[in-house]
Amino acid sequence: MQDIIKLGGFVVASYIALGIMFVVHGLLLAINGVSPLKYFRKVWPVITFAFTSRSSAASIPLNVEAQTRRLGVPESIASFSASFGATIGQNGCAGIYPAMLAVMVAPTVGINPLDPMWIATLVGIVTVSSAGVAGVGGGATFAALIVLPAMGLPVTLVALLISVEPLIDMGRTALNVNGSMTAGTLTSQWLRQTDKSIFDSEEEAELAHR
Repeated sequence: MQDIIKLGGFVVASYIALGIMFVVHGLLLAINGVSPLKYFRKVWPVITFAFTSRSSAASIPLNVEAQTRRLGVPESIASFSASFGATIGQNGCAGIYPAMLAVMVAPTVGINPLDPMWIATLVGIVTVSSAGVAGVGGGATFAALIVLPAMGLPVTLVALLISVEPLIDMGRTALNVNGSMTAGTLTSQWLRQTDKSIFDSEEEAELAHR
């Protein structure tokens, strides 16, 4: 029973971390003059699809369509950010998850996870390992199997967390996909290519890939 409670605690901690990153996305949008509330309302169908499908790759068509038809992002930018974001720079699967595992495992082998040099090394390895992570369910497990050995940590904890992997993976995938849409929206905003009439429209275009 105690082990189940610990696993449940890890799931809760994971979703808190994912929630914080969603807030960061919202702050980045707000700083760059994009209404976070309007943005999240328009992309909600994409986030829910990513959550239930657990696949960033499967979300690409809906991702691109939402960016172009609801956010006013040019198709060239939307296509690039959606496809690029499905394999590189995944906030949830390749960023938060392996970093959390590394911080959890480090004390068991006598490493202080608060050491600045250790944290800097972890950030560097997580960044490099995030390139090429598969945009399918369970991709975070492979990211963790890269990060932990690179940090000199045992990988046994990964096997123990397999039982709750699907529960966490849904939230991670939603964050991954939202990260790519945020990147596309911000890039379009910086290049002054956003169609404001589409973004500001109160009528939300139907998405064919829903």
